[in-house]
Amino acid sequence: MTPSHVLVAYGSKNGSTAQIAQWIGQDLRESGLTADVLPAAEAAALGDLDAYDAVLLGSGLYAGRWVGEATRFARRRRHALARLPVWLFSSGPLDASAEEREIPPAPGAARVAALIDARGHTTFGGRLGEDARGFIARQIVKQGKGGDFRDREHIRRWARSVAAELTGAARNT
Repeated sequence: MTPSHVLVAYGSKNGSTAQIAQWIGQDLRESGLTADVLPAAEAAALGDLDAYDAVLLGSGLYAGRWVGEATRFARRRRHALARLPVWLFSSGPLDASAEEREIPPAPGAARVAALIDARGHTTFGGRLGEDARGFIARQIVKQGKGGDFRDREHIRRWARSVAAELTGAARNT
């Protein structure tokens, strides 16, 4: 039986990670899976996660930290997540580094990965635009260090590799 129902949960302050999560959901659907894409706070309210065969959990990075709602979701749902295949993603570098090399998870993401025994983690470039909220974010943009460093193809390849692993693992059981 092929795993068919995947939850993509995310924490996002300025919308960039939310859009990445939507792209991931679209790529999973194009790979033949059913995907629900929800903010982590909404996903936490779902109760048990028995309806899902896998979870992809992501967060934007702000000062090297995951958004609180994503971390809280992982902590509160750790027992359910530990029973499922889970992959983590972060978005945040405001440069091309995420496309040039594998970036190790930020300490908070590494703790989440260990807590729920995640199968993997990847980091995507981030986006910080003129619409950024928060004093520090606005200062970064004002200094000319903002921009959109997300690579749609990198995200697509990663999502499809997760989908292939899920469908391949199901065929091999």
